[in-house]
Amino acid sequence: MKRIIPLTLIPSFVIASLTGMTLFTTSPAKADQHLLRDVGIGAATTTVSGAVVRHRKNVLKNAARGAAAGAAVNLVNGTRSHYRRSYLQDAGVGAAASTGAGYALHGNTHHSAGDAADGAAVGTAINLLSGGHR
Repeated sequence: MKRIIPLTLIPSFVIASLTGMTLFTTSPAKADQHLLRDVGIGAATTTVSGAVVRHRKNVLKNAARGAAAGAAVNLVNGTRSHYRRSYLQDAGVGAAASTGAGYALHGNTHHSAGDAADGAAVGTAINLLSGGHR
């Protein structure tokens, strides 16, 4: 009897949570018209900073981390109700996204500080090049 309850309850909780996540999403994530611009800025920024400053020659991994940071910055700016961008928030979002993408690409945390610095550079570059507006 003790084994039957967990074996029947846990799968039903998993199914209920998956159903709730897929059927009852409140607001789907959507990108604005500047997504490709921000992804391009991110990819270019981390490619240059990875090759020149950090002497990392893997262009595809650098570009992938920058694209992830650019997309994250775009997503966060798309959810704001006001139109002014924040340098610190864009840098923080870029650093977090680049660190996460770097962990997924490298499989370890040896490059986390450099990935965060590259992501912060992406967020700042997007803020500067967009003129502080969405």
